[in-house]
Amino acid sequence: MSFDTKMLSTRMPREKIKKSKLTSQGITPYLFVFPSFVGVLLFMLIPAIAVLVISLLHWNLLSSPSFAGLSNYTKVFHDPTALHSMLITVYYVLLNIPLQTVLAIILALLLNRRLPGMAIFRALFVIPWLAMPVAVGVVWQWILQPTGMLDSLLQVLHLPQIDWLGTQHWALPAVAMVNIWQWTGYNMLFFLAGLQGIPAYLYEAAELDGASPIRKFFTITLPLLRPTLLFVLITSVIGSFQVFDTVYVMTQGGPGQATNVYNFYIFQEGFQFFHMGFASALSVILFVVILLVTLLQFAYFRNRTTYDLS
Repeated sequence: MSFDTKMLSTRMPREKIKKSKLTSQGITPYLFVFPSFVGVLLFMLIPAIAVLVISLLHWNLLSSPSFAGLSNYTKVFHDPTALHSMLITVYYVLLNIPLQTVLAIILALLLNRRLPGMAIFRALFVIPWLAMPVAVGVVWQWILQPTGMLDSLLQVLHLPQIDWLGTQHWALPAVAMVNIWQWTGYNMLFFLAGLQGIPAYLYEAAELDGASPIRKFFTITLPLLRPTLLFVLITSVIGSFQVFDTVYVMTQGGPGQATNVYNFYIFQEGFQFFHMGFASALSVILFVVILLVTLLQFAYFRNRTTYDLS
């Protein structure tokens, strides 16, 4: 009995020390995560739940809200302006994403070289992304106006001048061009990181087999860039569906409704006409559309993506 008592007395402090260490190690990660969790809770989860609740109400911010059921959603599907805005947004995405992605890949290929001053060139292409979208919109509005810099250049070259923001045919492509200019360098950074993660021995083996640069791109580079491509496409498509800043600054949804993208229509219904329930229903539908498009992208890349080279 005395032996057992001594053994217990020697084990107890060690067990307490181990338990205290485990407790401190278990709490520490949560302390680091807690600020981010509070931010997500306050600025994402609670507003999302609030939008969902408001979408079931009739509310103009002045009078007391009343329960509307699903009438706001029914109104969305019978509203021709909402459908038009969604189609305009899809057209904007199709104008923006393919060209932006292709240019980003080309820039990454050109800048993936060990040459003097290459870091400066990479930084120059990223600078537009650092600018605020409102400031970018103001500057490009000045460039694209009828007496602006671009039309002056066309006049010098004896080319026909275009009212970029004043004609329904050119207004949305002009806004898409501004977005491409701002975000191509940012996406280029991800493709550049993806290129630098591809082992050099794959290209050496392809050269020994006599593969041309184009063949190496389509058989080595592009397949191994698919994880990066998936990330870039998902984030770019989500951002394009949510475009608002440049449209608000450059065109205000005009001329006519040529640039009346979905997010701008939500802004009009919510903060100009004070139809908060209807605007919230529009927001929920936009979330569902973005979610479906994202899931489709995941499904397409699921069996076409290589993550492990071992």
